[in-house]
Amino acid sequence: MSLKIMACCTTESCAFRARKLVSDDILPHILNLYGSRAIPRDFEIYAPNASFEDPLMCAHGVKQIKSAFYSLPKVFRKSSITEYSVKENVISSGKQEILVDNKQQYIFLGRSINIVSLIKLYVEDGKVLRHEDWWDKKPISNRHTSTCPLFGRFKELSRRGSMLATHAMMRFGKDPRPK
Repeated sequence: MSLKIMACCTTESCAFRARKLVSDDILPHILNLYGSRAIPRDFEIYAPNASFEDPLMCAHGVKQIKSAFYSLPKVFRKSSITEYSVKENVISSGKQEILVDNKQQYIFLGRSINIVSLIKLYVEDGKVLRHEDWWDKKPISNRHTSTCPLFGRFKELSRRGSMLATHAMMRFGKDPRPK
């Protein structure tokens, strides 16, 4: 069920008024994360036991998620979400699924890399529990989605290894010192 607006009638007026969406509070922080502008406050959108997964990494907990996003400006000269649209689905009371259909751009070694992506955020009581980034809008390959479960399991282990190495290099999720 997707809710974008709701009817609101009062004695003074009767009009459709836009309903405040959970994504309104979360999206500015997501844009900062992908734009290599992350600050400690941007990670407050995550529940303590949140997870993040894309085709390269699988992070568990806010400190690992910090490491994943704080590493972006270390790898890419520039990163950003250049276009996006948002759809918010109410799953049940206090639970939403936010879908961000987007185009990401990265500058690596002077070359522009463009990725079409679907960011899926599973939110409960205003906090992101799971953050998935599906490149080319394809589900992340794992033992459940791969045609060969063994190959999918290998990809899972590779993403975890990549995350743990990044986590160590990024000082285990410590916030950068103010400049």
